[in-house]
Amino acid sequence: MQAYDVIIIGAGHNGLVCASYLLKAGYSVLLLEKRSVPGGAATTEEVMPEEAPGYKFNLCAIDHEFIHLGPVVEELELEKYGLEYLFCDPVTFCPHPDGTYFFAHKSVEKTCAEIARFNERDAKKYAEFSDYWERVIKGITPVFNAPPKSIFDIAGNYGLKNIQDLLSLMGGVDKALDLIRTMLTSPEDILNEWFDSEFVKAPLARLAAELGAPPSQKTIAIGAMMMALRHNPGMARPRGGTGALVQALLKLVKSKGGVVLTDQHVEQVLVDDGRAVGVRVAGGKEYRANKGVISNIDARRLFLQMVDPADLDSADPNLRDRVERRIVNNNETILKIDCALSEIPRFEGFDHKDEYLIGSVLIADSVAHVEESHSLATMGQIPDSNPSMYLDVPTVLDPSMAPDGKHTLWIEFFAPYQIAGAEGTGLKGTGWTDELKNKVADRVIDKLADYAPNVKNAITARRVESPAELGERLGAYKGNYYHIDMTLDQMVFFRPLPEIANYKTPIDNLYLTGAGTHPGGSISGMPGRNCARVFLNTEQPIAQKVKEAGNALKSLLTSPFNRT
Repeated sequence: MQAYDVIIIGAGHNGLVCASYLLKAGYSVLLLEKRSVPGGAATTEEVMPEEAPGYKFNLCAIDHEFIHLGPVVEELELEKYGLEYLFCDPVTFCPHPDGTYFFAHKSVEKTCAEIARFNERDAKKYAEFSDYWERVIKGITPVFNAPPKSIFDIAGNYGLKNIQDLLSLMGGVDKALDLIRTMLTSPEDILNEWFDSEFVKAPLARLAAELGAPPSQKTIAIGAMMMALRHNPGMARPRGGTGALVQALLKLVKSKGGVVLTDQHVEQVLVDDGRAVGVRVAGGKEYRANKGVISNIDARRLFLQMVDPADLDSADPNLRDRVERRIVNNNETILKIDCALSEIPRFEGFDHKDEYLIGSVLIADSVAHVEESHSLATMGQIPDSNPSMYLDVPTVLDPSMAPDGKHTLWIEFFAPYQIAGAEGTGLKGTGWTDELKNKVADRVIDKLADYAPNVKNAITARRVESPAELGERLGAYKGNYYHIDMTLDQMVFFRPLPEIANYKTPIDNLYLTGAGTHPGGSISGMPGRNCARVFLNTEQPIAQKVKEAGNALKSLLTSPFNRT
């Protein structure tokens, strides 16, 4: 049996980040990836080599904001391994049916000027709204960058500016209570409080709903910060696609002696006398872990499929039932459309400018339109009679991803994983078939063509991935690329459950990381970094505390919010 200090199940970006920190600390690490391509939801692939040779597509994640709220890129020196971020500016374009449009620059001032063309009152409120959420972000970022139940680690992340921002939001009892109320309400309520115009509220609602719930959903008001993140620290994409982040991490891991094996489907975590001691992969081969096994996959698959029930029940007789019944997934995921284009979509009815396509484009006609797109999906219905969507043309910012003069189109359309009334049919019994997914994609493209009429003729090749196929590719429960829902009841020290929220599990030497752990899904690397900190604190508590004290001092002198 081959032996390593640590075995990581899944080579997604968080698994690779975690491995990088452990390798730098001197541990030997093996990562086992089920697919033939490492990266999980952070890959860039040439998926249509015959129909569209030379076109590179981001198959899931594309726009990176959260990774700039933490120190992962700097601490791991990923630029040395080829990572280069290209910041988007402008950042968002959303055409409205009445001829108005929301056009956001990285600069709040420039964005307000665009809004003022149609509504001066909302332009003024937008400046206040952005300032409010920027202070919220600065106040809570230290929580993202620490294990959620480690009070001293969280406190050590706070610099003077973070504390000032918190006090500006919570100074006095009334302000503190108002902030709590804000966090408990819905994005829709927040947006109605601040703004009058649908052309402003609809795109903000669409971005807030990226957390995977309708804008009317209580407890996801934090989603209203998504637009503020695009202003500061900004929205960026790696040159060459999201997969370039993975490639940089792979180079780091391999340079430090780490081993990444693909086509290795882990079937069982081996437990001996209450301790995780290794894994068994399909085909029967076993690998031994001397110090720990770290799971980069969701808690449901880990505990319900990969751990012997007797071993789990011996460690915690209640955990199996709680994982199965207490963790919530609302049935919403995405149907993904990737297209090769002969030219960019042109929004001729909106004074088209190519710069509209540097950032993301949102098709969100109203808050109610966004609400329908999420609520119907949750109920198992396909919201394709009037599709809302999120799209990018990444080759406008980064021409290297397609042949000269050509472009790619990335579309995210919210859809149910399990179609109501179609149980037992289609792929994995979800109701999804090739015929159905293409019919839905046709309707999505039809809607986009209402705004950019040339798009249909511009498409030279197309790939459509149904929610069931996406779930199969990522190995995600019910197609949930966040692993579990991102509502407040499943965040911070509730993610995925209170008893396993600090990356440790009741089975000794078995750890959790990935999107299903704090601070959640998205490209951030924070779950990987935080899990590595917990592992290192367990293995070498004194040395790790000294190192973290030095990092805390450094954080007082630098801030991600000062970057350009």
